Order: sequence, then C-alpha cells, then structure tokens
Amino acid sequence: MVKIPSPRRLFRSRSRSTAGSVDMCAMVAAEHEKIEWEVRPGGMLVQKRRSPDDGLDDVETILVRVSTSGGGGWQHDMSIDATATFGDLKVMLSLATGLWPREQRLLYRGRERDDADHLHMAGVQDGDKVLLLEDPAVTERKLRSTTLAQLMGVPCHSFIQV
Repeated sequence: MVKIPSPRRLFRSRSRSTAGSVDMCAMVAAEHEKIEWEVRPGGMLVQKRRSPDDGLDDVETILVRVSTSGGGGWQHDMSIDATATFGDLKVMLSLATGLWPREQRLLYRGRERDDADHLHMAGVQDGDKVLLLEDPAVTERKLRSTTLAQLMGVPCHSFIQV
C-alpha cells in the first residue's frame, strides 16, 4: 500500500523567505474547497456530479460536419456535446437521414468508430468531418427484400383449371 503525503507536505516551500512568495498550500486548499463531495450508498466518497439543472454551462458543444458517400453526397452539420458518443451522433443522424442507427457506419480519420467511443477521446474537434456509410449487409438485405416483394407481386398461373 502506498502512502500519499498530505498536500501541505507536498507543496512545502524550500525557501524560508515569505516576502512575495505564493503559499502553495493555500492554493491547493482553495482548489480543494471548490470541489463538492458526496457519499454514495456503498459508502464511497466521490466528487459530486454536476447536473444540467445546476446552471453551470460547462458543456462544450462542437459542430461536426457529416458527409455521406454515395450518389447524393449530402452534408449534414450536427451540433453535439464534445463528450457525446458516436452512438449519440448516429441517433441524431437517424433523424436527418432516415437510416436507423444500426444501419449506419461512422468513419473518422479512416477508422470505423464503435458506438461506445466518445467523440473527445477519438480526437473529434469543432468543424471536423465524419464520414457516414450505410452498412453493406443492410443494403444487401434491403435489396433482397425488394426483389422478393417484386416476385411475390407477380400473379401466378393456377395449376388446376375448373
């Protein structure tokens, strides 16, 4: 087990002159006082979560340009949280494109991103481009269902004639 020294001992000034020096212990204590703590039901002491109702608008929104490949070549500008996931972006795109989120594939910097990957962890910044592709398995399934529907629409000749 590693023993962590107290902040006062960590940031103790080596020089004994106090004229014009900044007290590091006071700075650490002031920063520590800004943090609100809460006790979870399991007894763990954690930093208190901020809810959107607190009035603190620290959430950074970014503008992501999503371009689709294919015949149309559409571009959609989406405003989304920087800490959102690619799955959240897919949900927003489903409203604009009409494709279900499971039918979409998002590529950023040449790699397909998973739904659980966060935008800020992948390096997505304001104004970056993300490529939207339709999943090839889904397009094949749609094509197969439309050809099956066309075949079912063809009237069959009766084998038995009365």
